[in-house]
Amino acid sequence: MSSNSAGSEKAVDVRASELSGSVLSLEKTEGLTVTESSSVSSLAKHGRKSFFFWQVRGPSSIDLDSVATQESVFDDPVLAKHYQPCLEYENLHRFDPSVRWTWREEIALLRKLDLRIMLFVGIMFGALQLDRGNISQANADNFLTDLHLSTNDFNNGNTIFTVCFLLSELPSQLISKKLGPDRWVPTQMVLWSIVAFSQFWLSGRKSFFATRALLGLLQGGFIADCTLYLSYFYTASELPVRLAYFWASDTLANIIASFLGFGILHMRGVKGYAGWRWLFLIEGLITLIAGILAYGLMLPAPTKSASWFRGKNGWFSEREELIMVNRVLRDDPSKGDMHNRQPIDWHKLWLSLSDYDLWPIYIIGLTFGMSSAPVSTYLSLTLRSIGFSTFQTTLMGLPNQVGGLLTMLAVSYSSQRFNERSIHGLLSQLWVLPNLIALRSFGLHSNKWSKYAVTTVLLSHPSTHAVQVAWTSRNSNSVRSRTVSSAMYNIACQLGGIVGNYIYRSDDAPLYKRGNMDLIAICCMNVFIYAGVKGYYILRNRSRDRKWNSKSKEEKETYLGTTSDKGNKRLDFRFAH
Repeated sequence: MSSNSAGSEKAVDVRASELSGSVLSLEKTEGLTVTESSSVSSLAKHGRKSFFFWQVRGPSSIDLDSVATQESVFDDPVLAKHYQPCLEYENLHRFDPSVRWTWREEIALLRKLDLRIMLFVGIMFGALQLDRGNISQANADNFLTDLHLSTNDFNNGNTIFTVCFLLSELPSQLISKKLGPDRWVPTQMVLWSIVAFSQFWLSGRKSFFATRALLGLLQGGFIADCTLYLSYFYTASELPVRLAYFWASDTLANIIASFLGFGILHMRGVKGYAGWRWLFLIEGLITLIAGILAYGLMLPAPTKSASWFRGKNGWFSEREELIMVNRVLRDDPSKGDMHNRQPIDWHKLWLSLSDYDLWPIYIIGLTFGMSSAPVSTYLSLTLRSIGFSTFQTTLMGLPNQVGGLLTMLAVSYSSQRFNERSIHGLLSQLWVLPNLIALRSFGLHSNKWSKYAVTTVLLSHPSTHAVQVAWTSRNSNSVRSRTVSSAMYNIACQLGGIVGNYIYRSDDAPLYKRGNMDLIAICCMNVFIYAGVKGYYILRNRSRDRKWNSKSKEEKETYLGTTSDKGNKRLDFRFAH
């Protein structure tokens, strides 16, 4: 983090404030140097408050009108000068380490952020899921038969989509970092929605492959872009649950899509067209509307909410902007080391790509979804093959969607509550394993409802994807690295998806005995991967502890003032695991 000892744009006078009976005399002078009287006693002395899903009340031991401002490096004059935000930081005019706020103010602000920021991000993700997930519903309406496609053609189409999706992940993130997510994400949505509704006119294998490729290219990077956008507003402890909301919107979109699909697929024959054609057209137009709204509802920065669309006074007061900016920087000073429209040059890109300390999470991203993804992808075809009708199949995915939503929220909350990630991922794999063994044991004449029940329980497993995205962001420890690592993690997930597309093959249908045996082996492998990643980060932290603790106070100060180590390579940084 660069030091700004020479000059902020203007001096800011902070009037004396009184919180919980303690009067603070605070003065902020030019150059962002802060002197405080009794500043230590003004900070929250208890542990970090746990913000649950509803943020209604905290533990009874906390007075909501007491100071919520947590201790940080900015409270130590020696450390503070090494963690100042850069002069180009877009929220610099609201950076004030002396500001204090109450729990009541912070909880109210979080509610507002969830309604103004998180809710629409979730709606956008739901729109994404409509356009990339409706291919499975189309399968229930004889999509393959109408276009004279085989199961392998379907696999190849999914692979084309996935390859294009992952190829565009990193370029999309770099474009977003240069233009800003508020400009790039809406543009993505508008462009892919046009391709999505144009699938109404699909005519065969070539047009199917072409639209799969275009959708992948235009949708790639969207998730990483939204993750980076959310990190501007939420602290590291709040982000995993917000990302759980994010993926909950994915699940809710699937549930809504099931009902939409049930109705739209009944349009088969309207104007002489198949129901799946109407499905692509209507859901693509829904996404187009969301994309147009995104131009007005996504913010350039926390302190830049005023516009013709959002109102001349914006969404947040000056006080709320102060709290927003300072609580995020107190939690993670690295979020002020770049402007949010500052592009990443080739040198910084290489530093981020070669960050081997993030590779263990990329390995998890590559493999963790393989153990259940093929079962999900082929759910419609499997249910049809064991005797369920088109419209039964459309609605029978709802129970596992609801179950997956509840378990994902639970595991995300538990991960935040216990500040633990690896073990939660391991336990998720242990949920999947016995169900895969049961699927492997079924024969052609096994009861179809038993097969359906086991599949539903399997697909209701607690996904740790949201936890792992936040984990990647947390262990990056810089905007530069976070921009690239989010894309790399998603690339790893997409590569895993490519492998997963070929585990179930036509010659193994309909029971997929060989495929399920492969999934069992992958699931067992994942258990060891999660354990190994936890061990890796524990050893890395212990190594840094030894090096850091061996330094004297003077040596530590010299290191902080002169080190060229950046992001998670700093000796004073510890990895989450």
